[in-house]
Amino acid sequence: MKKIKMIIWSVIVVLLLPFWMWLAWWLTPKRKLTVAIVDKTVLDNSGQEHISFDWILNQQKFTKNHSALYSPGRDYFGFFPGSDDHYRIKGLERMGTDKLQQLASDADMAYFTDTYGIYKQEWFRKVPDNERSELLYGGMSVQDIGLLKEMKVRHKLMIAEFNAIGSPTEAGIRHQFEELFGLHWSGWTARYFTSLDTAVNRELPHWLMGQYMQQHGGAWPFHKDGIVWVNNTGDIVILENVTGLVSPLPEIAARQTGIRELDLPAVTKYPFWFDVIDEDTVRGEVGPNDVAAEFVIHANARGEDLLRRNHIPVRCPAVLRHRGPDYGFYYFSGDFCDNPLSFGSSYFKGVGWFKSFFYNEADAGERKSFFWNFYRPMMTRILEDEYKHLSSGNATGH
Repeated sequence: MKKIKMIIWSVIVVLLLPFWMWLAWWLTPKRKLTVAIVDKTVLDNSGQEHISFDWILNQQKFTKNHSALYSPGRDYFGFFPGSDDHYRIKGLERMGTDKLQQLASDADMAYFTDTYGIYKQEWFRKVPDNERSELLYGGMSVQDIGLLKEMKVRHKLMIAEFNAIGSPTEAGIRHQFEELFGLHWSGWTARYFTSLDTAVNRELPHWLMGQYMQQHGGAWPFHKDGIVWVNNTGDIVILENVTGLVSPLPEIAARQTGIRELDLPAVTKYPFWFDVIDEDTVRGEVGPNDVAAEFVIHANARGEDLLRRNHIPVRCPAVLRHRGPDYGFYYFSGDFCDNPLSFGSSYFKGVGWFKSFFYNEADAGERKSFFWNFYRPMMTRILEDEYKHLSSGNATGH
């Protein structure tokens, strides 16, 4: 009888656990941290390209003012989808100098999660982004750079990530960003694909296959998984598992400072898009940033030779940062903020203890594990440190 009672009580506790986790979250005090979020690639109201960041803001009870929590569908600057083919654009492009200065003064930090934008065929014909068409809205703008300059002068924290300065951002704007923060985009972007077999993987972009075949006499000799590099000049390099790669999945290796100061795991698999960034400026001078983590490509001798001939490194920065009394800056070279997750789970305090229930580690291409094991601890640490810095009353120092 005693054993039965223990089982019953155990079942009751398990059933009530979500309620207690929600109650603990609800009782957690709210904390004001005003963030200017920029996302120009929003196809639906889920805010997929910035949902990971909003998840952490909500989980940690950070608010945009003294009471209101952030909403993924409302609280950002960029492209706002409506019903049917209707949309609104509420980007920084509508702001003059005075309003940009006011925003830079009001915001505690800025995060450019995605500036790739929306293309006409993708929006009006609802064709997936494996096709390319005329740009509807996107690319980093003069006003975006203006906000970053104003925030840098005010010693604020700024974060940008993959594709902030890639296509379709104009070269002049990109160079201003590079000069402003002391880094350089090589022109290459890359991604791991679980299969390069056109008969198996329907997510392979048609333009990618077309360009590669045009450059290689109509050949597409790939059937396994592998990594694709695309240059803004149109050049394409592909390394396939076994023939070009010892291990097909790109990895992020954290340095000791990243492990110690950003709560990063030593090694993390990364199966999505990333930039190939140089930590030094385009002039070849030593830049103001340090590397907290870097991408590692496990190529064999044949693969390394192909990469070398195309000036593609096997190691490149994944997390660049600048900390100092002048300003705070992070550049995430991967599409870190875009992860498939449920926003509802952010309303439960301590949900991280059950993270293994939210992803399948055996699935090489899944991205949820990256959120739980890499992005969430890193971004939580960054936000908590910034909030402490602001609460201490320090005007400078990051």
